[in-house]
Amino acid sequence: DGASHDAPAMKLSVEFPSVSYREGPEAVRRFARTLEQIGYDHIDVFDHVVMGHPMDGRPPGPYNAQMPILEALMLLSHVAAVTTRLTLGTEVLVLPQRQPALVAKQVSTLDTLSGGRVRLGVGVGWQESEFEALGEDFRTRGVRMDEAITLLRSYWTDTQVTSTGTHYPTTLMAMEPKPPQGRRLPIWIGGYSEAAFRRVGRLGDGWLASRVSDADDARRAIDAIHRHAAAAGRDPGAIGLQSMVAPPPRDAEGKRFYAEPDRVVARVAALQKMGFEWVALNATAIFQSGARTTDAMLESLARLHDRLRAEVGR
Repeated sequence: DGASHDAPAMKLSVEFPSVSYREGPEAVRRFARTLEQIGYDHIDVFDHVVMGHPMDGRPPGPYNAQMPILEALMLLSHVAAVTTRLTLGTEVLVLPQRQPALVAKQVSTLDTLSGGRVRLGVGVGWQESEFEALGEDFRTRGVRMDEAITLLRSYWTDTQVTSTGTHYPTTLMAMEPKPPQGRRLPIWIGGYSEAAFRRVGRLGDGWLASRVSDADDARRAIDAIHRHAAAAGRDPGAIGLQSMVAPPPRDAEGKRFYAEPDRVVARVAALQKMGFEWVALNATAIFQSGARTTDAMLESLARLHDRLRAEVGR
């Protein structure tokens, strides 16, 4: 149909495939460089540090415990060194299982070395065994995340950092250099619960959606976010909105999705109508759909990019 004239052009992100490492480090670099050449806007990186094997008393997770996952901030630093235009993000970093002053330093350094290209995406996480392995309390993750977000912005802005927070008390500390984006370095928040919508509305620069089913579902979530933003005295319209094109595949039907480009294009157009300005294509799901090499994934992403730019605008 051509791009809609009443909606701004969508930003296109790719969820970076850790599986590309199997072809060697140059394949990882080539993947990033080629995404930039194709014309994508952004790279997002998935985060788990460790994965729990199935055992009695441990809820089953959605992923194979031995799925390869490169560390998110190390991978983004590598990608930053071989790109110049792509913005760089996490989708999502499990913030409350990490030490927030160290995350502030890592992200600030990444922003400095990439020339101000970072968008930090954070979430509370779901895997209790991972928190245990990292020495963090799973039960307090929500309240700690709120405190950590505020602390990150203080480290990126203030000459003297002091926080009287319960979990991360900090007295007269300095962190230099500041990131080029300073306090404006965007923090987008994932999650699909009333607590997550409240957190986005009160603290987030954007929402990273992963499980939107239809327009009514999207409207309920976005309305909740906007309601919490207004209650906090913030401009609801300034909060960005990104959705995964499809959730990570759990079955054969899910794995077919990216093998059918018409379905992908139709879904992105539908997400644009729901109000999302960004969409993320999952390169690992493209791998699972049959594109079993780095080149095959990139060829699929190039074809999808050209179709999507025609459909949802440049």
